Amino acid sequence: MTDILVPLFPGIPGGPEMLIVLLIIVLLFGANKLPKLARSTGQAMGEFRRGRDELENEIKEGAAADDASTDDDVEADAETDDPDRTTTA
Repeated sequence: MTDILVPLFPGIPGGPEMLIVLLIIVLLFGANKLPKLARSTGQAMGEFRRGRDELENEIKEGAAADDASTDDDVEADAETDDPDRTTTA
């Protein structure tokens, strides 16, 4: 006898499931409040995206500053450690 395994989470909801979810949302919030809900959700997503971009830019700038200071330190060490280099004062 063949046992068929049914997944616990069948996957992404398709068309009929999305219609049912949409109907439940309309019943819960009402048709008048849906545009306000969508607008506030969009604004929240935009604010989150701006915050994420700002954080990524800060991280990139910090990494670039660290790389620049590390490169300067390496060049300074190379200049002082070179025994063949003659210094003229």
